[in-house]
Amino acid sequence: MASLLGEDLFQISGQGPPPSKDFFQLLITKKEVIWRSWRISLRHENRGASPEEVKTSHHDFLHPQMSQSYCFPPPSAIGQVGLVFGKKILDYTRSLCQGKFDYLERLPDDSLLQILSYLGLKDMSILAQVSQRFRKLCNSEKFWEQIVRNRCVEFTGDLEGVGNAMGWRRMYFALFHISGSKEQQ
Repeated sequence: MASLLGEDLFQISGQGPPPSKDFFQLLITKKEVIWRSWRISLRHENRGASPEEVKTSHHDFLHPQMSQSYCFPPPSAIGQVGLVFGKKILDYTRSLCQGKFDYLERLPDDSLLQILSYLGLKDMSILAQVSQRFRKLCNSEKFWEQIVRNRCVEFTGDLEGVGNAMGWRRMYFALFHISGSKEQQ
């Protein structure tokens, strides 16, 4: 499973909370947490300023003095993670630094689509609410094509033509979905 992890584990960027217009980036790699900030200002002395960058190891990030600072101004740039991106991102960052990885989220789309195509309708609708990625996958034509192919015992070229013409989701509901079926339960 370790081969699913790239060098970069997580990255997010965005503008800081008002009234600041500053821009921030959080990058978590296998070995360190990198916090970058760009000061956005109309003042002449701030023009052309390089971004500030703070790098710290996972162990140092998890140190209580650095990771539990929610006050403003925070004692360190890393303490701003919670202020800029919120508690959920801060908690997720902590989890990654502790080695808690979400391997399912890291699977390639094709592998994930193959797995998801065996779910029932109720499970699909619940999974689509988990994240934007799962919503996108559960609504994709590739997803519905996989479901039709898995459920069709004798798949022919004619069925493929029909699926491409009318849409795989529509084809699924026309061929396989019966109101009140066991799959809904």
